[in-house]
Amino acid sequence: MTLPGLDSNVGFVCNQRWPVRRFGACEAAPQLRSPTPIFPTNSMAESRKYHITVTARATFVPEQSDEAAGRYVFSYTIHIANTGQIAAQLISRHWLISDAHARLQEVRGLGVVGEQPFLRPGESFEYTSGTAISTPVGVMRGTYQMVAEDGSPFDAVVPEFVLSMPRILH
Repeated sequence: MTLPGLDSNVGFVCNQRWPVRRFGACEAAPQLRSPTPIFPTNSMAESRKYHITVTARATFVPEQSDEAAGRYVFSYTIHIANTGQIAAQLISRHWLISDAHARLQEVRGLGVVGEQPFLRPGESFEYTSGTAISTPVGVMRGTYQMVAEDGSPFDAVVPEFVLSMPRILH
């Protein structure tokens, strides 16, 4: 099976709720720091207004990997749910992917798998993509740049998840 867009992840599930960061800016650093808000939100009620929950599940893809050549391919499935109070559209993505040697890949692009889903409160969208790294273990995280129905831009955080061949990590 060939994976569209190749991004990354392996057999681990990240199911954490992270509030979105309004007017956030990502810092691309080898330490993979979390997005930092430029302007804080005015209240907790407003931060719940713009709220997207993202979960990730990753799997090693041995048939596309070549250990001798240092190519480890992972598929990942992302579930994006609008848990806020207002409809929003995913406009673009920003991924930070790091292998075990702290080599950082930064990926930016419009939409996900060719789509820019519009999610009303309670709706969700799921897609599968993939990535390749040069070591059997790595990590991936990022943000989705969203625009709410009222025109407000905000970032939805994709919590860090592990890319690992089976039986490499405990």
